[in-house]
Amino acid sequence: MTPREQEIARRTSLSETRVAKTIFPSDTNHHHTLFGGQAMAWMDEVSFITATRFCRLPLVTVSTDRIDFNHPIPGGSIVELIGRVIKVGTTSIKVQVEIYLESMYCEGRELAIAGAFSFVALDEQKRPVPILPHYPIER
Repeated sequence: MTPREQEIARRTSLSETRVAKTIFPSDTNHHHTLFGGQAMAWMDEVSFITATRFCRLPLVTVSTDRIDFNHPIPGGSIVELIGRVIKVGTTSIKVQVEIYLESMYCEGRELAIAGAFSFVALDEQKRPVPILPHYPIER
């Protein structure tokens, strides 16, 4: 494993982000399930935190990959959002976010929503900068 790969593995481990939330009535739609837009906002926030913890640089969201809504999330549930870095480019970073659904009063959980978010690191002039400036990509 190259020094860059070792550093990516180290930072990936340290940057994993977990956030638990309760689904309150204000978070739900007319079906009494979590609004899709609310879920996506939470996912963007968790992915941003994860990416920032990885590189400690100013970042902007540049795209999202497919977001799969596998199961509705009813009001009164608990969810856990987990963000993990899945790809590091020269100036970009991609984070996978999964939302797991848990009942408040039963054991177990299931993957309800998953998607990926891409970010670019910027300097003070809003120009892209390397995610890992001291670890060049080996060709």
